Amino acid sequence: MVGKNKLETEKISTLLIEFSVPAMIGMFVNAVYNIVDRIFIGNTPGIGSLGLAAASITYPITLVMIAFGLMVGVGGSTRFSISLGRKETEKAQHYLGNGVALAIIMGLSFTILGNIFIEPILRNIGASDAVLPYATDYLSIILYGAVLQCLAMCMNNFSRADGNPRISMISMLIGAGFNIVFDYILIVRLGWGMKGAAYATIGGQFLSVIWQLAYFTGNRSNVRLVLGNMKLKITYVREILTTGIPAFLLQIANSALNFIINASLVVYGGDVAISVAGIVTSAVTLIIMSISGLTQGLQPIVSYNTGADRIDRVKQALKLASIVGFIITTTGFLVIQLFPEFVVRLFNQEPEVVALGIKAIRIWTIAFPLVGLQIVWSNYFQAIGEVRLASFLNLARQLVFLVPLILILSSIFGLYGIYAAVPLADLLAFLVSFFFIRKRFPKSKILI
Repeated sequence: MVGKNKLETEKISTLLIEFSVPAMIGMFVNAVYNIVDRIFIGNTPGIGSLGLAAASITYPITLVMIAFGLMVGVGGSTRFSISLGRKETEKAQHYLGNGVALAIIMGLSFTILGNIFIEPILRNIGASDAVLPYATDYLSIILYGAVLQCLAMCMNNFSRADGNPRISMISMLIGAGFNIVFDYILIVRLGWGMKGAAYATIGGQFLSVIWQLAYFTGNRSNVRLVLGNMKLKITYVREILTTGIPAFLLQIANSALNFIINASLVVYGGDVAISVAGIVTSAVTLIIMSISGLTQGLQPIVSYNTGADRIDRVKQALKLASIVGFIITTTGFLVIQLFPEFVVRLFNQEPEVVALGIKAIRIWTIAFPLVGLQIVWSNYFQAIGEVRLASFLNLARQLVFLVPLILILSSIFGLYGIYAAVPLADLLAFLVSFFFIRKRFPKSKILI
């Protein structure tokens, strides 16, 4: 396996830059093009805040699609990396083939079931009569691209694990570039509205998948995608799915959380509050996706060196990633707290939305610097295959703490109770992750 030993021998800081920077750029750009959708939608006459509300309402469905793509991508690539660390190349080939096959099956299932039940789904997740037409226009098209969404998420993880993080970055840059350009063409120039945003999104995903397939079926990859290895085998399927459960649960928790937040916002603030939540989550997601890129770059380094029994290198990688994660979220916190009106006005100019948005985004991000550390630490346990603990830590913020806090505080303080629940959950999730990472490394200076 030419080029693989560098994961065991190259300087950790060099490896983290090589693997994480492309992933961070790719995930950042991926977040940007989703945000650009909302910027175009929110500033288009005749759509505005109702279009933003529709994008917010449909977001939990998108997160569920991402969850399945990440489950096979993160699960498969983790087993893939560990196998390469153990020099078990044949196993790595099967993890790749079975992962791609599972992504296709899951995407097709979404397309069929989602379009059959689209209206009751949207009604049940909070779409009002005013928002429903916009949400239906958008989601019905996005669902037809579910296979592309799942494949892109899956194969981006495998190309990083194959030792070529730039392939994943270029894949996301291609998709993002197409999406941004065609957002302008389809929404602004042709006036296609929500449908235009959806077509631009799946067009970008299609190009990303083509790029990844060209890589894995060509001569550039270290481990090639072979049709025969796509035949599902229960052993590989079980290991992929069980290892990927933490990543899956994190996205499902995000989806459930968005549903609960939207349902609470309907009660306490209506469509304007949902529009504001869409703006806030878009801004926060831009930073979180950068951390996600960092952890995706960290994963093959930790997984490979765990398989090779190089725990000293695992500690070095985790410490460096923790510092970088803290810096990223702290920088995001400062920008949001100092320039909240600028951030909100990027998405919408309506006075009512801007006024509420400034207050919401400041409260929402009070504890944001801690989020980077919590994400890095929980993903460490994912990378070493400790599924149960990683699952718990990934769920701690969204479901274990945030959901109860939203329900309790909203009943006492109304709309602002929903916003205040977020930093409290961030703090509690950080403390729990701190406990487990300190327990794992009691004598090591993993922490800042």
